[in-house]
Amino acid sequence: TGQYYLTEKIAQGGMAEIFKGLAYDINGLKRTVCIKKILPEIAANPEFISSLIDEAKIAVTLSHGNIAQTYDLGKVEDDYFIVMEYINGKSLSQLHKRAHRKNELIPIPILINIIAEVAKGLDYMHRRTDENGIPLHIVHRDISPQNIIVSFSGTVKIIDFGISTAANRLGFTDAGILKGKFSFMSPEQARGENIDPRSDIFSLGVILHEMLTGKRLFKAEDNRQTIRNVRKANVPSPLAINSNLPDELENICMKALAKDKRRRFNTAE
Repeated sequence: TGQYYLTEKIAQGGMAEIFKGLAYDINGLKRTVCIKKILPEIAANPEFISSLIDEAKIAVTLSHGNIAQTYDLGKVEDDYFIVMEYINGKSLSQLHKRAHRKNELIPIPILINIIAEVAKGLDYMHRRTDENGIPLHIVHRDISPQNIIVSFSGTVKIIDFGISTAANRLGFTDAGILKGKFSFMSPEQARGENIDPRSDIFSLGVILHEMLTGKRLFKAEDNRQTIRNVRKANVPSPLAINSNLPDELENICMKALAKDKRRRFNTAE
């Protein structure tokens, strides 16, 4: 694909195939990148592609240490692809599963650091304005353990901005494209309402709760029941499940998970 070379397939998602690749510049210098090739059946939807282009224009301007950089949106024949920063590391989901297999939880100081770093990236994203100082009202919409990567050098990065936003905007969730992510939605997102940054804060609260307790918060056997659970937003005290937690951490977690968004933290900061 032009100046990009695919080297190995890393994963397959509901919307894209994900490859490790190399990018060459005009001087022949190369760097490792992550290339997401949009699946043909998804790329065939002109509305989705139009939305993806809009989101990619914003994503390219986001530059923050806790957000994976988007470099380019390209097209070769009928194939659309997104070129992103390649992060050599593991997702928070993988870290949690590894700990779970050993009957352990991610240690609280490490977990708090990861959550705080994600919050920093979200705060930057939420506050972004255009060149005229007009807020862009960016909401990630898909904050989940799969979309948080911890690199082997210890940096924490949010991935997948743009592709999830474009999908959400067009209601692709109905087709099951974002299957399995319903359990991290906010109640207002699960009701199909307009959402603001407090929705991402709720999603981060769900992650914190699950990682502190080792138990799923809203996930049920099927998507319908999961969505019902999210809309009800009945949240048990994490301290009642894990008595080793500091009270202050319990309070932060429960505030992020308030059903009424007016009672949550106003900003990720």
